[in-house]
Amino acid sequence: MNILIGGAWFYANGSLHIGHIASLLPGDIIARYYRLKGENVCYVSGSDCHGTPITIRAKQESKSPYEISEKYHNEFVEGFNYLGFSYDYYGKTSSTEHKNFVKEFHESVYNSEFIYEKEEPQAYCETCNKFLPDRLVVGICPNCGEKARGDQCDHCGNIYQPEELKDIKCSECGHKPVFISSKHLYLAISKFEDKLIKLVDNQEGWRKNAVSFTNRYINEGLRDRAITRDLDWGIDVPKCGYEDKKIYIWAENVLGYLSSSYLYCKEEKISFDDLWGNDTKHYYVHGKDNIPFHTIILPSLLLASDKDYKLPDNIISCEYLTLEGRKISTSENWAIWVKDLVGKYNPDSPRYFLIANGPEKRDADFSWRGFLNSNNGELLGAYGNFVNRTLVFIKKSFQSKVPNGFINKNIKNEIEELYESVGRFISGGELKKGIEEVFNFIRKANKYFDEKKPWITVKKEVEKCEETLYNCVYIIVNLAILLEPFLPFSSNKLIKWFRLSKDWKVQTIESGYIIPEIEILFERLDKKIIEEEIEKLTS
Repeated sequence: MNILIGGAWFYANGSLHIGHIASLLPGDIIARYYRLKGENVCYVSGSDCHGTPITIRAKQESKSPYEISEKYHNEFVEGFNYLGFSYDYYGKTSSTEHKNFVKEFHESVYNSEFIYEKEEPQAYCETCNKFLPDRLVVGICPNCGEKARGDQCDHCGNIYQPEELKDIKCSECGHKPVFISSKHLYLAISKFEDKLIKLVDNQEGWRKNAVSFTNRYINEGLRDRAITRDLDWGIDVPKCGYEDKKIYIWAENVLGYLSSSYLYCKEEKISFDDLWGNDTKHYYVHGKDNIPFHTIILPSLLLASDKDYKLPDNIISCEYLTLEGRKISTSENWAIWVKDLVGKYNPDSPRYFLIANGPEKRDADFSWRGFLNSNNGELLGAYGNFVNRTLVFIKKSFQSKVPNGFINKNIKNEIEELYESVGRFISGGELKKGIEEVFNFIRKANKYFDEKKPWITVKKEVEKCEETLYNCVYIIVNLAILLEPFLPFSSNKLIKWFRLSKDWKVQTIESGYIIPEIEILFERLDKKIIEEEIEKLTS
């Protein structure tokens, strides 16, 4: 089976924080699982290098938008590498390849019945002497009454045109803009209403928030959207008469899933048409504020094409992550930046916390105390302890040779069931349940070691001791595979030590195998880091 997994593209206008990672991490887990299953996986994402947030940052730092986007794109890549994200292709919207793909895609739909020209009012600031991108128009959301931008209300999630907001102002100078008529191309999203209703009704792989948000947009009445804008930074519109305009960012960044997978297919010499055909399973992984772009915008663009592109199967849309009980705020520096984690903590530690305690189906909170407790209590105290106590005992009492023994039938059955249930949870986007199942088993394994008392049986009943340790090693080699999608760094150490095959199936180990020199999987974190890290947030 072909598996396409698309991770959200974040604006390359500032550093990534743990909230971004929490929303993206499910994609890496799903990709790793399917690779272990032997499926053909294409896991893609990239940096969103166009858009107003980047031009704003560029102006603040007296640099070009390209310089800013390159700086943060490179920082993103370093952060993803540190955390073990296994992208098959990680691109950027400023690349020539992406621009060419998008222009060809747009050209192909401009003559269709789904694209039309229309004069529309566009916000113009007479004080700043320029057309305002929608994000530079601020006002009050007509739906919830909260502050909103001209393209979207972050509070309630509604998508707007600038003129629909109340009490609008230019975000740069504070003056009220005027509206000047400008000709633009529009995508007739309203024509896809029946197909979008069918799409959301027939999908079991969408999270509840995605179904709820999408149905709300449809029920409120789908509105056609401009796909061009009067901007300086972006992709040129491939149409005569539009030389002074750019493709609107929402109509090109979601096409990054296609452009990146196209380039991956080209590199690997595999069929792009097959990857985007009906025999492929597609996952899209993002935060809930990106839901409409993946369930309304992307499907509408795909439907506008004359190609039979596969529509989304699974929408893995996370809720919000708060920090120490407060909303993450980049402007107030109330965030844990990924760049500050690089090289400081075992990358499996933030991965574990954000999976086991993350915002999978409801908002969740990251606290440094919780992070320390999960590392010391679960990773070190349960998993690391079981591995270490077993392997150290074998080294001390059996010269590092795996003892003789037979696999306990109950343990064998439970491991077989784990492969089935954990795999089902991962493929269904229920990552928290998957890792909970494994760690419940780890706690049982520690109890098994305690009850069998190998430190006693080694003196008088050596065969019983060997039997116990053989089964403990059997458990360890299977934990290495079961946890590889979640905790790849510790798992790959075990896979290397025991020369395991990276396949999602029950592993065995031969008696007499000599275990190489090992190291501890996890280190204890000192409680002082809680105070140190919180002090950084408040300083």
